[in-house]
Amino acid sequence: MLNKRMGVLALGVFSATQAMAQSQAQSQGFVEDSHLTLNARNAYISRDYKNGNQDKAEWGQAFMGNFTSGFTQGTVGVGVDAFALYGVRLDGGRGKSGAGGIDFFKQGDSGQAADDLARVGAAVKARVSNTVIKYGDQMPQLPVLSYDNGRLLPESFTGTYISSKEIENLEVVAGRFTSQVRKSATGHDSGGLKSINVYGASYKFSEAFSASAYASDNEDVFKKQYVNLNYVFALPSEQSLTFDFNGYKTKLDRDFSADAAAGERDNKIWSLAATWAVGIHSFTLAHQRSSGDTGYNYGFYQSAGAYSDGGNSIYLANSFWSDFNAKDERSWQVGYGVDLSGLVLPGLSYKTAYVRGTNIDDGTNRGNGTEREIFSQLTYVVQSGPAKDLSLRLRNSFLRVSDNASAYNSEGNETRIFIDYPINVF
Repeated sequence: MLNKRMGVLALGVFSATQAMAQSQAQSQGFVEDSHLTLNARNAYISRDYKNGNQDKAEWGQAFMGNFTSGFTQGTVGVGVDAFALYGVRLDGGRGKSGAGGIDFFKQGDSGQAADDLARVGAAVKARVSNTVIKYGDQMPQLPVLSYDNGRLLPESFTGTYISSKEIENLEVVAGRFTSQVRKSATGHDSGGLKSINVYGASYKFSEAFSASAYASDNEDVFKKQYVNLNYVFALPSEQSLTFDFNGYKTKLDRDFSADAAAGERDNKIWSLAATWAVGIHSFTLAHQRSSGDTGYNYGFYQSAGAYSDGGNSIYLANSFWSDFNAKDERSWQVGYGVDLSGLVLPGLSYKTAYVRGTNIDDGTNRGNGTEREIFSQLTYVVQSGPAKDLSLRLRNSFLRVSDNASAYNSEGNETRIFIDYPINVF
């Protein structure tokens, strides 16, 4: 039960360590170790804004194929990874599409969302011992460059990425990416990324303690550093207490914006979460704090005046609909989760959280603003039969923002419905 209750990053380090057994010396071949998976995703997001903004909603059906080859045998193994994505719009599009936070289908010059979109990508890879180098279209998952897979279709990046696990319990990574494909578009560099260099390492000190540190240099945008510490205390009677610390330090480039040129460049943001797991229940208490000249900046696209470091590059405790990442914001979270498999239905779980943020500076000199969010999510995963692994996720947020923080965030009600049906072909 211990490993199931680890924080996300700690669990990732543990999984990476176990994967070290699959070294080049144990390669079975290009075809023999190949895998093909398909995923049919039906996704809907709606936002009912409460401050006069037009309501937004998008609904689509996606089909995603992912092929991962094995490595050829020998001292140096080579292989290929590839993906094919197709999405079709199911809603009306005009009027309600175009929200940056939804972004299923990019709008054209007429204001009409695309009827469908398709794209493919591929990368070549080579492995020596426990070190892999890959070049081409990829979907990196690092705290400083993490692709967004929380909409209809995922983002992708093109570049070179190296991952080395030569030392037990240690993974070292480095990469350089020079273009980004927007999740709602087909253009190969629709995100407008110039270049971003990433590097870092994660280390598992023991079954209980892991740590990681990463950094990025996003050309003409910012430099960013990240650190994580995760410790799991095993308690009697199948209980555990997990402490998870995450922190970012960001400095915007002077030439990126007028605000940065005027000195609004620095941000530090951190969160500390404590989760007590007992039986089928988990209870979370978290605090998050932002400081500096500006709020924490990440995500979206340079072609739209933003940052191009991936829509999930915010490994912080209080990130739900709102990220609680305004300038000088301080926020607290109380969360609860329960595994309902043994009580109601196998594969059923529920999570809820309440987060309140204060001390918000939205740049309008109207005093310290506040925001609060009630988040809930019900998840069901089919456990057996022809539809095994099909998942249904129902997510809802109620977000309220004070008038003197409205330049930072918009309040409203959000609903997300995602159905994913993954199929392992081979």
